[in-house]
Amino acid sequence: MRRREFLQTLAAAGLTPRLLRAQSGVARAPADAWPHFRGTPSLTGVSATTIAAEPKLAWAWEGGEAIDSSAAIVDGTVFIGSGTGELLALGLADGKLRWRYKAGESIGESSPAVAAGRVFIGDLDGVVHAVNAADGKPAWTFKTKSEIKSSPVVVADVVLMGSYDGSLYALGASDGKLRWSFATGNYVHGVPCVVNGVAHFAGCDEVFHAVRLVDGKEAWQTSATAYTGASVCIVDNVAYYGTFDNQVIALDLAKKAVRWRYEHPDRKFPFYSSAAFVDETVVLGGRDRMLHALDAATGRAKWTYMTRARIDSSPAIAGSRAFVGSSDGRLYAIDLATGKVAWEHEEGAALTSSPALASGRIVIGTTEGRVLCFT
Repeated sequence: MRRREFLQTLAAAGLTPRLLRAQSGVARAPADAWPHFRGTPSLTGVSATTIAAEPKLAWAWEGGEAIDSSAAIVDGTVFIGSGTGELLALGLADGKLRWRYKAGESIGESSPAVAAGRVFIGDLDGVVHAVNAADGKPAWTFKTKSEIKSSPVVVADVVLMGSYDGSLYALGASDGKLRWSFATGNYVHGVPCVVNGVAHFAGCDEVFHAVRLVDGKEAWQTSATAYTGASVCIVDNVAYYGTFDNQVIALDLAKKAVRWRYEHPDRKFPFYSSAAFVDETVVLGGRDRMLHALDAATGRAKWTYMTRARIDSSPAIAGSRAFVGSSDGRLYAIDLATGKVAWEHEEGAALTSSPALASGRIVIGTTEGRVLCFT
């Protein structure tokens, strides 16, 4: 796509280059929607909604197979992928099935993105699917060369999707046609973080990539320091992410240099959870079973909270609490000021899915195939 055509597309969607620039402060998903993984294009994991002090289980939908996908919530509907290979649409208010769409044999961690009346998701057969949000009817598919565990993001009429074939793809949201592809040296697992018209991701090739949306050309690259499966969160031109080298990295995008590294002094385990950011605090889970809260300026730990099993779930924040699932079978609400448990729900099945927050509700999937909604 030519630059002029791309800019015209952005303008039609109300996304001018000025609006795409990195803004000071933390982006929040609107109170009534969580349109894709991590809620905002900068992947901050923060919602403007208000969650009750003691949430109650409103409904549970029984799906039968593990749900590693995380939900999107738009227009009162929950969209989520299942291990059965189905994309599900459930009523946010009542949990009733509105429609189901059969994708491939299985949907893994890929989480849906909703934009312009369509739902986008990838499956473990390596296919990107676009489905009409109203009725679940197929719009188009696009086949990559390997499985998809990454989740899509949509900017104007462009769907960005990573594949285990080592490429990041840009597809037309309306027609599914390939706009461009960008090849890396290994799997593309993390979700691209879009800031200032550039897609940023720390790859499994141990490289931090910055790729222009206009033409798919690499704007720049630098070392990610290690193998990275998590998505990056960007605030005020600094990227935050955990690595498989047991560290959390703050990468200064202007200097293309590491600002700080955090590593727990005793427990050396990888970070797979993607970071959330609020009030100058970086929050993410570790395979060391702990939720870590770090000072964004220095990388020093403000607090850690130990669960009973690894945390691959990525925390979502509303108000003064972080909500996160653990493989110990519990959903936690942790007070951001103290690091203490403010509320928890014991489900009994591992929660590797990440919470979605909207309209005063928490939605999360379980490895035993249930979709839970709390209000």
